[in-house]
This record gives sequence, structure tokens and C-alpha cells, in this order.
Amino acid sequence: MSRVLVTVLRAGIVAAFVLGLFAQIVVVPATAAGEVDAFPPYAPLQVPYGTAAIAGVGCVQVALVAVWRLLTLAERDAIFTPRALWWVDTVIGALVVETVLALVVGGHLAVGGHLAVTEIPSPDDGMDVVGALGAALVTVGVGASFALLVVILRQLPQKAARLQAERAGAV
Repeated sequence: MSRVLVTVLRAGIVAAFVLGLFAQIVVVPATAAGEVDAFPPYAPLQVPYGTAAIAGVGCVQVALVAVWRLLTLAERDAIFTPRALWWVDTVIGALVVETVLALVVGGHLAVGGHLAVTEIPSPDDGMDVVGALGAALVTVGVGASFALLVVILRQLPQKAARLQAERAGAV
């Protein structure tokens, strides 16, 4: 594996992780507080939705750490080991948790949002809820798609490891 490619990938992982920290510490709380300032009836949703957003970013960060570890294993030619599969399973788990979070938020917006806060004023006649619901549903679709993709890709190193073991036994 090219050393330049590994360095570029690691720099991207670090940048994405730091950007996620910034989002968790600054962007999500500030955005939630801004929404509550603009629409005080949203106050009961600030903590649960903010927590879901921070946890969703945390899932991405867990996946980034797992990808870093997989990159390290690939550098050491240990990508076809059970340890590598554990890290792939970690990526899958993070994607599943993130998808479930988005599904719960989307379900709450679609079904139960009006129960938690009644008479929420909306400058766009409800378009802000529709936009949030759309974002949650897109996140569910993307998260589920990536989780399924990684599940399928997980089979490749397993097959390669079996072939490598068969070849080593035949020699």
C-alpha cells in the first residue's frame, strides 16, 4: 500500500474526527439553542434531539477509529485476520446504531412530535418539520445502505483468508 495514500487517508480521518468533535461541542448545542430561542415551544425537544445528533456524530467517529485500525492492519499485511473482522464488525455496529437513532428521531417527528409539543409555531407552515423528517429519513436510508454494503464487503476478507489458508495447506 502506498505510503502517500496511507498518509492522505489518515489526514482525512483526523480531519473528519476533529470536525465531528467541533460539531458535538459547538455546532449541535448552538443550533439547538438557536432553535429554542427562535421558537420557545421547541424547548422540550432540545435535549433529546441534541443528544441524538451528538450520538450520531459519535457513531461516525467510532467508525473512523475502526477504519484507522483497519488501515493499520492493511499496512502490516494483517487484514485477513480475525482482528480485522472485529474492526469491520465495529464499523457495521456503528452504522446500525446511527441508523436506529435516525429512525427513532424520524419516527418521533412523523408520529409523536406533536404529542411532546403542542401548537408549535412554524414560519414555513410546518416545512421545518418536513425538512427535519426528510433529513432523518435520508440518514436512515444512507446508514442502512452503508451498513449493508459493509456487511457484503466483510465477506471478501473472510473468503480471501480461507483461500490463503487453503493455499498455505496445499504448499
